[in-house]
Amino acid sequence: MADSKKSHSPTVREFFIQGTTSDGRQFRPSDWAERLCGAMSCFRPDGGRNAHLQYSPYVRPILLNGVRSVVVNEAIREIEPLAYHFVVSFAKDNDLQIIDACLLPDEPKTPK
Repeated sequence: MADSKKSHSPTVREFFIQGTTSDGRQFRPSDWAERLCGAMSCFRPDGGRNAHLQYSPYVRPILLNGVRSVVVNEAIREIEPLAYHFVVSFAKDNDLQIIDACLLPDEPKTPK
């Protein structure tokens, strides 16, 4: 019996919402990224009981070059279009910069 699953993993598409406005001002409050990600914590692959205690893997805070930011995995668009719209609208309504990119995994450390 042939395996119907594809042997390669799908390309992960992400974008960053940076905590700076289009005119370069820092967005306030300073914990905006954690608040936004906390509101999105229930959107998880497993939908677990303790989802409110962890950030969603689709919307997570990060410090990017010293700027509070949020990494958004575009898979959330398929999982819950309204959640995706909420995050994108938040960025646009607050004049935050949106950058198409993706995080690269850390390289494994090799012993010396």
